[in-house]
Amino acid sequence: MHHGDFHPACAAVIMSGMFRPPPTVLFLLASALATTLAAQSAPASPAAQSAPATQAAPAVAPAFQPTRFIVQVAGSGPDVIMIPGLGSSRDVWKTEAAKLAPHYRLHLIQIRGFAGYKTGPNDKDPLLTPIVTELAQYIEAGHLDKPAIIGHSLGGTLGLMLAAEHPQDVGKLMVVDALPFLAVLIDPKATVDFIRPQAQEMRKNLVEATTNDFLMSEKGQIATLVKSPDQRTLVTFWTINSDRKTLGNALYDDMTTDLRPQMSKIQVPITLLYPYDAGGQSSKKDVDKMYHDAYATAPHAMLVRIDDSAHFIMLDQPQKFDDAVQTFLKS
Repeated sequence: MHHGDFHPACAAVIMSGMFRPPPTVLFLLASALATTLAAQSAPASPAAQSAPATQAAPAVAPAFQPTRFIVQVAGSGPDVIMIPGLGSSRDVWKTEAAKLAPHYRLHLIQIRGFAGYKTGPNDKDPLLTPIVTELAQYIEAGHLDKPAIIGHSLGGTLGLMLAAEHPQDVGKLMVVDALPFLAVLIDPKATVDFIRPQAQEMRKNLVEATTNDFLMSEKGQIATLVKSPDQRTLVTFWTINSDRKTLGNALYDDMTTDLRPQMSKIQVPITLLYPYDAGGQSSKKDVDKMYHDAYATAPHAMLVRIDDSAHFIMLDQPQKFDDAVQTFLKS
């Protein structure tokens, strides 16, 4: 990623940091500003309500109706909850879900306001904590027995929060390219108080920016997040059909949520998948160090690097991703 492709507000704060992070982990910082600026000006297409990844099964918890997300249940077997990232459709899991459904009961989460779905209350602050609360309620109402959680990016943050705050509801957790505190990408010494004004400014810029600003930034940003041109088009479609206020709330919440003090308390096994692309700005050694430092205090964390991949590992390296998921679920 070239820093010149950033929205100016984002570029300024990123360049203030000592470490130049790998472009793949900048999705929430850069893509939220660069790939969502036309969200409200572009009407949500019916195609955003895309075909299910697998044949849907009956709802697992009819007594509980979440307001923050929609759930598609598919397959049979041990329970696995899959949470997509910022602006993404649950169909980001489509290829993997097709492989898992014969052996697992999948709960494919769709966060409201993303990928063309109606916002519900998600266009109001706050966002992450209410989603985590409803995830716990969903698990408990459905009598799910310590399900495995797989979360990408923002979904990984939600998984960490769920494991920290509701440990009885989580069996194991796979985090796909997310950090306990996103703001360390701006400044390794960042605090919530330090980052809050910048997060507020980013949210404001995201909501107020013009469609033209978005269009100028979109191509360069998505190219750093997904390696396949076809998959870039898909991810772009999901994001520009997302509600901009919901995206802004999610970005602000993620930037101002510091889970580092809770990492040592998470007793469930954590598998972190993180990408490395030799074409990025950072060396493999620096990328490894950043992720290992971020998860150093988690007592049961295993880190797995996926080479030749950008942020969307499940799209860039579907076979390597499946291998890692199968190992995670069987461990």
